[in-house]
Amino acid sequence: MERVQGERPRRRSDGAARRIGPYHLITRLDPAGPGQPPVPVRRFIARSADGDRTVLVGAPLDGADAGRFRVEAEAARRFGGPWVLPVTELAAPSETPWYASPYLPVLPLPVALAVHGGPLPLRTVRALGAALAETLAGAHAEGVTHAGLSPASVLLAWDGPRLTCFGTARAAAQDGVPRTGLPGLEPGSLAPEQATGGRPRPPGDVYGLGAVLAYAATGHSVPDSTELPESLRPLVARCLTRDAAARPTAAEVLGALPVEPSTPVATVIDSAGALLGPGWLPNRVVAALARQSAEVLAVEVPSGTAAGFDAQAPAGGDARTPTSPTARS
Repeated sequence: MERVQGERPRRRSDGAARRIGPYHLITRLDPAGPGQPPVPVRRFIARSADGDRTVLVGAPLDGADAGRFRVEAEAARRFGGPWVLPVTELAAPSETPWYASPYLPVLPLPVALAVHGGPLPLRTVRALGAALAETLAGAHAEGVTHAGLSPASVLLAWDGPRLTCFGTARAAAQDGVPRTGLPGLEPGSLAPEQATGGRPRPPGDVYGLGAVLAYAATGHSVPDSTELPESLRPLVARCLTRDAAARPTAAEVLGALPVEPSTPVATVIDSAGALLGPGWLPNRVVAALARQSAEVLAVEVPSGTAAGFDAQAPAGGDARTPTSPTARS
């Protein structure tokens, strides 16, 4: 069973070991083990004691600065848009920090690649990039940076991606302190200026976006250029340049994403929503989302009892085999 911070692993019949705040933990959202990108927070699917609310709960990693985590969780409420998973509830000041978001069936991007059996189709990568670029462009126009974009911060739902893990670079270490090698930060997604302790700014978000595009298309956040689809190479290279001033803006990324030959002209200039219709996700990923939804709905978590299925693997995906082509049955 997944260990809750500060608790020893206990038997399934002891529900106290399976709670964060008022929520009973159902299952861990992220896989663990070799080959998995770092996850900046601990994330769980959880349910209220009365059974009325199912949520996604985030909590700091062991050893993380609880104060900085709390500040960034509060600030995450300012980061909005249709492709953002909103923070709707925070721990009380006297509690160990956590935050909650409304639950919907989602798979972290690394799990989606595992379920699919490898890199995602170009159509999926383009739609994913468009939604994230649109979200970042809106945030940057309001003077807000994400400061934590990485493969693990992106969740895939049936109707589009959801961006999470706002402010994880700032939560890992304050400005001026090197962030290289800190737990939870994916080195390939962390802009060089942020790794050395620089203040997170929009070009750093674009660097993270380039890393996410590369990961979705190849399975690596810093791939060899020959691994990338030819149509993505120039854009990803611009996003991942070490010179922050030379990176495109998020709006420019949206306009530069490659278009499949069959894509209607109207769709090319439309918003990300036009690209997220039926078929934007591979069938195996859609099936895994449906499986997760069914598993979560089937769980009963009455007060004082533990969850109904194991948390060794995330619901709907297989944490044991990162390149497994099928989801857990």
